[in-house]
Amino acid sequence: MLFREIIRMALGSLGVHKLRSFLTMAGITIGVFSVIGVMTAVSALRGSIETGLSFLGSNMFQFAKYPTGIQVNGNDREKYDKRRNFRLAEARRYQLLMEGSADVVCLKAFDQNGGQARYGNRKTTPGLTYGGTNENFLVANQYAIETGRNFTGADVDFGTPNALIGQTIVSKLFPSEQPLGKTIKVNGHAYNVIGTFVARGSSFGEDQDDLVMVPITRFLSDNGPENYSINIATQAPSPEVYNSTMDKGVTAMRIARGLRPDQENDFEIYSNDSLIAAFAKVADAVRAGALLISAIALVAAGVGIMNIMLVSVTERTKEIGVRKSIGARKTNILAQFLLESVTLSLCGGLAGIFLGVAAGDGLAMLMHVDIVFPWGWAATGLGVCTAIGVGFGLYPAAKAAGLDPIEALRYE
Repeated sequence: MLFREIIRMALGSLGVHKLRSFLTMAGITIGVFSVIGVMTAVSALRGSIETGLSFLGSNMFQFAKYPTGIQVNGNDREKYDKRRNFRLAEARRYQLLMEGSADVVCLKAFDQNGGQARYGNRKTTPGLTYGGTNENFLVANQYAIETGRNFTGADVDFGTPNALIGQTIVSKLFPSEQPLGKTIKVNGHAYNVIGTFVARGSSFGEDQDDLVMVPITRFLSDNGPENYSINIATQAPSPEVYNSTMDKGVTAMRIARGLRPDQENDFEIYSNDSLIAAFAKVADAVRAGALLISAIALVAAGVGIMNIMLVSVTERTKEIGVRKSIGARKTNILAQFLLESVTLSLCGGLAGIFLGVAAGDGLAMLMHVDIVFPWGWAATGLGVCTAIGVGFGLYPAAKAAGLDPIEALRYE
């Protein structure tokens, strides 16, 4: 028999039972979809990790009361809650101790509930980023001034009611006028706009231009210093002295916090590298989970293929006997049933790859990152589907090929 004839017969046989073939392929599709979707999304996000997680400037490390980028609960949450807040006096003591060792020390605190800005009869949506900082916010957080000026040391020392606003705020409150010199209200507190930030767009679905920053002394005065813990970001002079600067920073922070030598640190320290490493761990865990779910789904789908092929062998016993009686060889029968099994598996795999890439890249587009096609994982998926088709289809195919033609012809 010509190979193309075997292919024609195999596809024709699958077409006779369309619903059964579709349901069998669905299991393969689900398994491949789960892993390809996750791998596509993770691959797309990987290209934007540096910009998305590197919210600190170069050579920066930061002290805070809580860890960042992870969820804490139970006893861990209680441990962090019991820590003392970072007070302004401690932050300023730290600044003095780090003079000559660090180029930049940025102080910042944020309202966790966000804010809402108003100007005249216009207002922003609730939930904008509202916080206090000092003159080093631009360097520490990779922002730049588009119009107006930055905060000065005097603004921070005297707690002037000034504000820097992002472009989202500008577009909502000042669609047709210059914002500089105008007075806006944020959560009921009045501030004079002295500058606007250069637009940064969105990262991981978060609007980076929907923010209002005021001098940290003014922020704490307006909102109550007891309600906030200050984050302290420090920039080392160069990559070569980064580690030594961080060591000095830890010592300075322990002194500023009044910790004894036998007491452990009551603060967290993190950098861009630690955040990226944390993301990598999360990504690896997601990959492992996706692979486990896919493996279970694919094994179940493989069992389904074997079951359907065994049913098909039973249904077509007489057909097999007729073909053998007119000269079909065992290899022809084996090839036909194996081809049917592999076709079911590959069609399901292709559908899973298509849907997985669409879902993964759809998520990437929502997160405003570049879309990708995971060629390596797609090829692996097709290889696995082929292996499943052969592995789970081999026994039914061998059973069909081994039928005695006389007994097969007498089968009813």
